[in-house]
Amino acid sequence: MWSMAASTLLRCFRLSPIKALFLYRVLFHFSSISRPKPSWNSNQNLVVTHPILSCMECCDSMAELRQIQAQLTRTGLIIHRFPASRVLAFCALSDNGDMNHARLLFDRIPDPNTYIWNTMIRGYIRWGSPRLGLSFFCDMNAKKFNFDCRTLVFVLKACEYLSDFLLGQTIHGLAYKWGINFEMLVQNGLMHYYIKMGQLDSARKVFDGMAERDVVSWTTIIDGYSENGHYTDALRTFQCMLTIGVQLNAVTMITMLSVCSQTGFLNLGRSFHGYVEKRFLGENLNLMNALVDMYGKCGCLDSARRIFDLLDIKDVFSWTSMMSGYAKCGDLEHARKLFDKMPEKNVVSWSSIIAGYAQANQSEEALNCFREMLLANVEPITATLVNVLSACGRCGHLDLGRWIYEHYIEKRGLKLSVNLSNAFIDMYAKCGAINEAAKMFHEMTERDIVSWNSIIMGYGFHGHGSEAVTLFEQLKREGVVPDDITFVGVLSACGHVGLVSEGRRYFFDMKAEFSIEPKPVHYACMVDLLGRVGLLDDAYELVRNMPIELDEAGWGALLNACRVHGNLKLGHYAGEKLLGVDPGDSGVYTLLSNMYATWNKWDEVKQLRVMMRDRKVKKVPGLSSVEIEGKSHGFFVADRSHVCSERIYAILNMIYMHSSEKGTNCF
Repeated sequence: MWSMAASTLLRCFRLSPIKALFLYRVLFHFSSISRPKPSWNSNQNLVVTHPILSCMECCDSMAELRQIQAQLTRTGLIIHRFPASRVLAFCALSDNGDMNHARLLFDRIPDPNTYIWNTMIRGYIRWGSPRLGLSFFCDMNAKKFNFDCRTLVFVLKACEYLSDFLLGQTIHGLAYKWGINFEMLVQNGLMHYYIKMGQLDSARKVFDGMAERDVVSWTTIIDGYSENGHYTDALRTFQCMLTIGVQLNAVTMITMLSVCSQTGFLNLGRSFHGYVEKRFLGENLNLMNALVDMYGKCGCLDSARRIFDLLDIKDVFSWTSMMSGYAKCGDLEHARKLFDKMPEKNVVSWSSIIAGYAQANQSEEALNCFREMLLANVEPITATLVNVLSACGRCGHLDLGRWIYEHYIEKRGLKLSVNLSNAFIDMYAKCGAINEAAKMFHEMTERDIVSWNSIIMGYGFHGHGSEAVTLFEQLKREGVVPDDITFVGVLSACGHVGLVSEGRRYFFDMKAEFSIEPKPVHYACMVDLLGRVGLLDDAYELVRNMPIELDEAGWGALLNACRVHGNLKLGHYAGEKLLGVDPGDSGVYTLLSNMYATWNKWDEVKQLRVMMRDRKVKKVPGLSSVEIEGKSHGFFVADRSHVCSERIYAILNMIYMHSSEKGTNCF
């Protein structure tokens, strides 16, 4: 290493100081030219001519730093503020630094300036100790050291990490008190802070109060709108930015490409792509990754793949963006091939492939990927667990869902966000653990409409209609605005327990009180509700006066009600409608056949079987599954393919014999 050679030369000082100094200058001049400045060194325009300090500018390890510091100490330079600040900056800001070493050095600086204080505050925040950073700020204030704009920006970052909104407002007040609240750097920092704290209105007030704005100001507020789902406002603000002639940068383009990704505005995304090519911004890898992501999410995989293949350098985000594009479009075969080829995988890569399988209802594949991820020692994030829990709910893996709660929430203290809590509620409800779902819901300190929908749907699915209705009334009392999914849940719950008057009232209130137009699924719920209690004429009247066509679920509900209550004529009508919607559904033929058989209409039963044969419709066998020690086992009707089938049937026969002896039938 160059520093080791420098140390050797300095040891020659006693013998030939002039020669050693000359060789030392030549050596470090060459070193500073040949070695790029590392990422910790933000002073890219700083010109350092002193030979020892020039080496400091390219330092990249604590071992090297200690050698340089030893030479600074030996020559007496370490007592001067500038050399000490450079050593401090490396210790506090470098990935290879040491914050404890920085603190020891800081304590020995007799008169630290604002830059040195700022470096310590920034360093503690960067090393995950924002409270210590704030402590330094308070100490700085108590000793009446001068602040600058960067001080407040760093302190706001600490408040952001601590999620302390009141403290951030206090810092805003201090900026006003010190007269620097109108400095552009401070205002940009305040906007960023308010956006991260979810206070978009406060960020907009700061933006509107700015006498002068730069590209960072505009990009920050546009990104704030984008992150909060206000895409129309983001586009409108971007248009204003163009109108006044603000020069765009790569970050602005990345933000707008994200807006295009979320809204599906492919044509707008293409125009941004043209701007990138025109302005020669194609060398920015982050920007090219954003283009790949935009095309992938907009379903234009050919364009995404073209950009991906042209990239000279691909990082993990390049691979993940392309792979996610395939997964989002349902092409899981190409997504998996790309995933397997990735030279490096991070938690986002794993989460994306798991999400692809989960959203395509390939739950077992999603869970297998999750297990592979754990074996690769990659720690999941909240987004990963949300998709894994969704897969658990679909295939009934309650044990795995409980293990996730115990391992990550109870033992590791992972924060239960609203989305993660909702995923647990949904998983528990679908796996039959409705009491655990209810417990999770009632322990939530913050809920959104998805939380309410999940527990209401869960109660309805398990036949607890009264509890679902009670929760719906509580939802309205708390001022939560229901959506169309909420009404699916409450109408379905009313149907399960026969709450006809309540169901009719809620169906009427959808449009009258909440301006929600009923969809086919809502009409299907009402048909099911009326049909279950035998009000078939009312159900038919509702269907006849519908402004839209009833869907397959609605006709199926009407047909089943006719079968149960013996309305052959209306059941025949519903069956014909169903066969017109989906002539390949074997369940329709089975339902109709059972209804005809009940009324001894054997000719009609025979006609249905001939129709099934002519249309090559085969009855889909029933499938049941059971989870044992984390592994799911599936069984078809009369299935003997399982490796333990002989033992299983032997035990079933034994149970059947015992039940027959006692005069009971357990089947």
